[in-house]
Amino acid sequence: MNILIVGASGDVGTLVTPFLKQKHALRVYDIKAPADETLAYWQGDVTDFDNLRRALEGMDLLFYMAMNLQRGDPLAMEHSSFDVNVKGVYLAFKAAHEVGITHAVHCSTMSVYDGALDVRYFFDEEMMPDARGTYGFTKRLGEEVCRNAWNRYGISVNSLRMCHPVAREKWLEHARLSVPSIPTDAEDVARLMLAAMEYRNGFQAFLTSGDYENKFMNMGKAKRLLGWEPLARPVK
Repeated sequence: MNILIVGASGDVGTLVTPFLKQKHALRVYDIKAPADETLAYWQGDVTDFDNLRRALEGMDLLFYMAMNLQRGDPLAMEHSSFDVNVKGVYLAFKAAHEVGITHAVHCSTMSVYDGALDVRYFFDEEMMPDARGTYGFTKRLGEEVCRNAWNRYGISVNSLRMCHPVAREKWLEHARLSVPSIPTDAEDVARLMLAAMEYRNGFQAFLTSGDYENKFMNMGKAKRLLGWEPLARPVK
């Protein structure tokens, strides 16, 4: 498929695009160029509707990966979080609809839940997101924009509540046998994304992490509908 990935020049995009480009033709839409110079690049801001629409022409799927993880002036960060995590998502779906795209993948986060992730059990996706901080709250709103894209435009969307994607070396450095851990190996994240590109059934949210024993969260939905579960295992 021809896929426009919005925000793929960031940390997560840099981790997963080496795997994704083996399966699909990628076009990166970002304010900065990706580190991988072999990727097709379209410079643009997520709030520029006309540019988004042009970038989406000829694409088969929208992948919204932008997350706004920058640090800086608190008020400026709040403005930016709403722009990237809410407004940009809305405009991207509107543009996708206008060019005839009917399926999308959205990078959400387990930060849609308030507090530390290792102090309560996340039993399924119906557990109400309750984040109060700007980042988690705006990602919650972004999921609602995705739900609206299905209700309004008929664009099916898989919203992936991801958890600390890291390179394999870093994952192995910290993972320990018999010790539950939630960071997710980059190759597992890429496999998750590839599966989400194929599954089409309205709006769906998925709990995901590297917690392969499901000690912190029940990832049964991802296994059942996407055929996905984390495969990375500690070696010590």
